[in-house]
Amino acid sequence: MDKLLFGISGLPISSGLKKIDYASGIKYLKSIGLDAMELLFVRNVNVTEKNKDLILKAKLDNEFYLSAHGSHYINLNAEQSDKQEQSRERIIKAIEGLSKVKGRSLIFHPGYYLQDTKEEAYKTIKQNLQKLPYKEIDYRLETTGKVSQFGTLEELVLLCKEVDTCKLCIDFSHIHARGNGCLKDYHDFAQILQYVKDELGGSALSDLHIHMGGINYNEKGEKNHLPLLDSDFKYVDCLKAIKDFDIKGCVILEGPLVEKDALLLKNTYETL
Repeated sequence: MDKLLFGISGLPISSGLKKIDYASGIKYLKSIGLDAMELLFVRNVNVTEKNKDLILKAKLDNEFYLSAHGSHYINLNAEQSDKQEQSRERIIKAIEGLSKVKGRSLIFHPGYYLQDTKEEAYKTIKQNLQKLPYKEIDYRLETTGKVSQFGTLEELVLLCKEVDTCKLCIDFSHIHARGNGCLKDYHDFAQILQYVKDELGGSALSDLHIHMGGINYNEKGEKNHLPLLDSDFKYVDCLKAIKDFDIKGCVILEGPLVEKDALLLKNTYETL
């Protein structure tokens, strides 16, 4: 990609429209200066034969970037093999739905450690990722926010190196929460981006998918999302590091204020 886009997860909340859906949401977000939306497939794939043409038209007319967040019920390290298969099927159905509207990236949490060692979980998840069919949509593995979840930055970077179809989604807020408030200043954010560059090459920084937003946490990790200004997430330091590393791709805001905080991120970035 040739620039950094900013957008939201899910639908906007302040459009003033009586009925808001993906198509009208895209038009509204473009009108206020945002360029991306992450469709929420967390409970079901809600791009259908009925709405796909309207969504696609809105995307193309507004030169909009679409990604999607996969099911919350994905666990590629489930104890039963049939549940692993069901997780792969959920990923494939999400890819098929996103393809209908020419989306770019499917973001998902790979799974949980459960009773396995980290090494055992890694092996099982890698094997399941390798079984996924190649599509012209990126499988984006998202860094996770709870210590019980598989998905540290190091685990996912290694998977991206070993599984050709996978790319990275850095959720800075999840990393912050998983580390019980570990991202304290510019250096911490820069260190993450330098690690990705060292391990995956400069090309990873020119096509990066990023999540950020306010977050509440404890020693076990993520609890819930918060408005940016109500949290201790150092979004200005994060944006400075993103700018200094000349990151290209997409930043998705997660949190209750969606487009308001997404515009705060974009406007702050443009003043740095």
